Amino acid sequence: MITPATSAPPALKKTALNATHRALKAKMVDFGGWDMPVEYPGNGGGLIAEHMAVRAGVGLFDVSHMGEIQFRGPGALAAVQHITMNDASKLKDGQAHYSALLTSSGAFVDDILVHRLGENDYLLVVNAGTTEKDYAWIRKHAGGFPSVHISDYSPHYSQIAVQGPRALETLKKLTKVDLAAIKNYWFTWGTVAGIPNVLIARTGYSGEDGFEVYIPSDETTTVKMWDALMEAGSEFAIRACGLGARNTLRLEAGMSLYGHEISEEINALEGGLDRWLKLDKGDFIGRQALLAVQSSGGPKRKVIGLEMIDRGIARDGYPVLDLEGIEIGVVTSGSPAPFLKTNIALALVPAEVAASGSDLFVQVRANQVRAKQVPTPFYKRPKK
Repeated sequence: MITPATSAPPALKKTALNATHRALKAKMVDFGGWDMPVEYPGNGGGLIAEHMAVRAGVGLFDVSHMGEIQFRGPGALAAVQHITMNDASKLKDGQAHYSALLTSSGAFVDDILVHRLGENDYLLVVNAGTTEKDYAWIRKHAGGFPSVHISDYSPHYSQIAVQGPRALETLKKLTKVDLAAIKNYWFTWGTVAGIPNVLIARTGYSGEDGFEVYIPSDETTTVKMWDALMEAGSEFAIRACGLGARNTLRLEAGMSLYGHEISEEINALEGGLDRWLKLDKGDFIGRQALLAVQSSGGPKRKVIGLEMIDRGIARDGYPVLDLEGIEIGVVTSGSPAPFLKTNIALALVPAEVAASGSDLFVQVRANQVRAKQVPTPFYKRPKK
């Protein structure tokens, strides 16, 4: 009997910093098909130390797995407007905003950042695990627009995020660019660590001030930038940070995560992203469905914030119950909050439950653990 050949699983993709992470003894995981560091346990490190470094000092993240898709040409703005929910016509040169690609039902293909490089030039940064799906979807829905050239430049960029209250002081050592003049969600170009033409964006996913730098993806250039930033931040006890701390930081800051608070089963109104949803900008994919939701009395479900009252950690996927013990929703993201020193969660529940503000239970294994509804974000960085 001949055993049929089975195809081996595809090899994990690696960023240019893969050898660096391994030299730092990082714990590596498969993240959306990428071999990525979840934490760096050595030297008194680990997730909590990394999280606290970003809240109190500075941390460094390899986010080179993220995707970059560029729209160029006189038709670029019209194409971007058609496929995104925010109003890109309001962007100035050197400005970015948070947005999303929506399905025709108003749910999420992906959440993205849109950067206006110039009048006919836009860069969309998309999530790592969805880059190929997003690019195919974009080609399908915007590829037929006249006078626009859409290219996937993801393999050409490495992206490193410098996050925390000491991020500016760290990056400042490596560039003559006036970093203080870059406003939140704006960007510029400059030489950093001797590397020319670096895109320097005042963006991030941590709830803290910080910058994301985009550089050529070859290993020599990428490692040079990483090492220079680690050295520049050494006086502030900079830490290499993995995906674990990235997740707990964004959760404390109440930021949504694709596949959790936003997905192809959750629409933009249920996900609570109304702030970035511009239904008055003209037509775009998903707009009609969301207008219908509004006209029918609003979304039937809402994402809410929970803080655990009783002892217990709400984890992703745990059932949410009302005080009668009836299952009414689900935890979309949950973990201990290292800086706040409490256990928090985001959960999807019926809109009337969200409006009531009532306490709820989370089913934590065999126990019903009481939780209270709290406003999000759970954490806001102090104003200077």
